[in-house]
Amino acid sequence: MADSLLLLKRVPSRHTWLRARKARPQLILSRRPRRRLRNLRWRSRRRLRRRLLQAQAAGADWLQGGCLVSGAAALRRLKTSARRRASSPEPAEDPVPSGPAILPIPPVRPAGSGRAVLLLPLGQGFTFSGICRVTCLYGQVQVFGFTISQGQPAQNVFSTYTHSRLTINAVHYSVHEKSKKEMKREARVLLRPYLNQDDRYCLMSSFSPLCSIVLLERLKTSTVNFIISHPGLSYIFVQEVRTFQINSEYFALRSVGIRREKKKTGLRLTESAFAAVEELVSISSEEADSCPVILVCGCQDIGKSTFNRYLINQLLNSISCVDYLECDLGQTEFTPPGCISLLNITEPVLGPPFTHQRTPQKMVYYGKTSCKNNFENYIEVIKYVFSSYKRESPLIINTMGWVADQGLLLLIDLIRLLSPSHVVQFSSDRSKYMPDLTPDFVDDMDGLYTRRRSRVRNRGFHLPEFAESLEFADEEKESPVMSTGYKLMFVKSEFVTGKTSRNRESHNRILRELAVLGYLSQLQPPVPKPLRALHGLTPYQVPFNAVALRIIHADVAPTHILYAVNASWVGLCKILDDVRGYASGPILLAQSPICDCVGFGICRGIDMEKRLYHILTPVPPEELRHVNCLLVGAVSIPQCVLKSQGGLEGTIPYVTTDYNFKLPGASEKIGARESGATYKERGHPKPKFYRKTY
Repeated sequence: MADSLLLLKRVPSRHTWLRARKARPQLILSRRPRRRLRNLRWRSRRRLRRRLLQAQAAGADWLQGGCLVSGAAALRRLKTSARRRASSPEPAEDPVPSGPAILPIPPVRPAGSGRAVLLLPLGQGFTFSGICRVTCLYGQVQVFGFTISQGQPAQNVFSTYTHSRLTINAVHYSVHEKSKKEMKREARVLLRPYLNQDDRYCLMSSFSPLCSIVLLERLKTSTVNFIISHPGLSYIFVQEVRTFQINSEYFALRSVGIRREKKKTGLRLTESAFAAVEELVSISSEEADSCPVILVCGCQDIGKSTFNRYLINQLLNSISCVDYLECDLGQTEFTPPGCISLLNITEPVLGPPFTHQRTPQKMVYYGKTSCKNNFENYIEVIKYVFSSYKRESPLIINTMGWVADQGLLLLIDLIRLLSPSHVVQFSSDRSKYMPDLTPDFVDDMDGLYTRRRSRVRNRGFHLPEFAESLEFADEEKESPVMSTGYKLMFVKSEFVTGKTSRNRESHNRILRELAVLGYLSQLQPPVPKPLRALHGLTPYQVPFNAVALRIIHADVAPTHILYAVNASWVGLCKILDDVRGYASGPILLAQSPICDCVGFGICRGIDMEKRLYHILTPVPPEELRHVNCLLVGAVSIPQCVLKSQGGLEGTIPYVTTDYNFKLPGASEKIGARESGATYKERGHPKPKFYRKTY
């Protein structure tokens, strides 16, 4: 009993622990001293803390060679340095540190509600997750390859959970022979509208020459608000995790909507990637007469899309616009999936694809996320879209990640078809073997529809009629399609992805659904107006005899084609045929046309009595006047749109547990919808398509 009472008396009081906790952030200890500190009694612990604080106040060096040292070693160095100062009257020169220089952490100061000011020394970076609006107040910074200078407009930056974290890096800028005092005076004047006197003094105490000051503001867009309004999707932009660093910086960044991340989680490109980007930017900036055509190829999940975004941003630093040809059907960059498009990019790309959906210069709705079993139509569509390229700016061509077997032969056909001036080939240690696509290798290989050069020369005949139809210019029609000389550039990728062979399909499906949601967000009013539910928006009424119908990816019986069209993702297209001569509808097409697509929409209802389609789309009315064809493909509406409709009472439209999947055109193959067994396993109801509106 006496021993237990004695132990109780030795337990430190709450007041003692509070004092120790206040002193803890001022100490820098390694792991071993911290372990020893836990094993000490509370009186010895308190005595040791007092000594450490006294040593720190006396100016002891806690960092040596980039490694944390113990308190005992710091005390020994303190006594040794004091003894040396007493013995030598002249001050000794500062020794040159042997290890790497330890840069200070960039300070962050709150600048009001939803704003923060970040100071970045030259060579420093700030890696973060979340979304914000970045304005360079002083100096020059670079985000994802795009340079933001003082006086330029603010940029919306999206560092999402689905992709690599972005970093704001301070880069070198010209100061025109200004002194440090003049630079500090200019920076202090620029900070007056945002920080009070104490915060300005705290921030400017860390100011050094060639520093950059960045204003971070909270960002709210209709795209972000629409995506996070669906359950389970709010984590994409900001993930809430437990952190023990609760300080003023944490609350300042939290008010903006971002969080500091470790540098290793940020986007990192290899030296070969930087070298390829530097060379391509130099060629695009110097050659004014001929614009380079850059084809990027490699296996899937190796970093091609990330490289393309970085290259676009780097090119926009020196030229006004960049053309982009999308040949990847599954993971498109600027459009919903299943499209082949040509775009003219004039603004930087500072986020994943679902944050920058744009209107293409020319687009064709292919209707599927893969071109297998229909290569000829895929080649014809690329030829049709590529014919609109005017060669007035550099062109970046994104290809599929399927580079094995027939995919490799198809890639060889694309190289001969598009005649690139530069081919960037990605490879990595973990990817499957892919031969080097040198010009000699491509010339000596047969593609799916083109033949190698040796066979044409030796046998004395031209290519087949299909291959001969691949030329674009009139002066090239007299010669067969041959591989022109190009420069092959190798990029060794160390891109790390969370996708595996098991979850790759689910990852890709989520990214495709996010792209569709990003496109549908154009239906929402601009911020700060509140969101509107899709079932509350007024659709367009389209008569049956005004548009033609076609199911691209499957054969559907004419009697059941309206079941497949209702509640489906439809492409709004323009065909050359005139469909206004029919008295009634629906009008069905016998084959899939290759035609322009002006946008997409949802067929949210079919009125059989008035014979009307109810289409919900963000395409403006002046473009809709030219639409005379509706194409339905394998791209479906995300399930969260159908099941998470706010403001509805009772049964949710288009969602039911009673549906007959044996009807022609109602199986899981139509629109890539899940089967009844899958819905039952996941606990979701099966979708049913009514002929009534909401």
